[in-house]
Amino acid sequence: MPARQYDRAKAIAYAHRWAYGRNPAYYDFSALGGDCTNFISQCLRAGGAPMNYTPVTGWFYNSAASRAPAWTGVEQLYRFLTGNKGAGPYALPGAPGDIRPGDIVQLSFDAARFSHSLLVVEVNEGPSPESPEILVATHSDDSDYRPLDSWVGVTRRFLHIAGVR
Repeated sequence: MPARQYDRAKAIAYAHRWAYGRNPAYYDFSALGGDCTNFISQCLRAGGAPMNYTPVTGWFYNSAASRAPAWTGVEQLYRFLTGNKGAGPYALPGAPGDIRPGDIVQLSFDAARFSHSLLVVEVNEGPSPESPEILVATHSDDSDYRPLDSWVGVTRRFLHIAGVR
């Protein structure tokens, strides 16, 4: 399956449009542990990522009751993106200096388990090329243009979206 370019501008536009609201086409998982990864999946979809209907390990959403764990689960999304060889988005683990708007950052608040997903909406020059100023959009703690550095005492991992198939 040939790779296509991920439309970062459309993913970011979607993030800005829905950062403080909920698209009625998708269930709001806020009361069920958080809506952050659902929001990130919606952004990826808006960026042109086709769904992957592989049972259990795919990435898709039909309804709240018919979706892949990777659509709403932080760890499951990471595993899907970094291991996906089929349809849908795929990513490479990266460092802060590798990150571009439209990429993903995940946070761990206890250094043991990652539990929050964020979409990068802007990257500005920082104190060094390895340390840019990264601004994000997210749900659960609804934010847009929020500095990544505003989360202190967390472990971060960075996912560069390499393309979609």
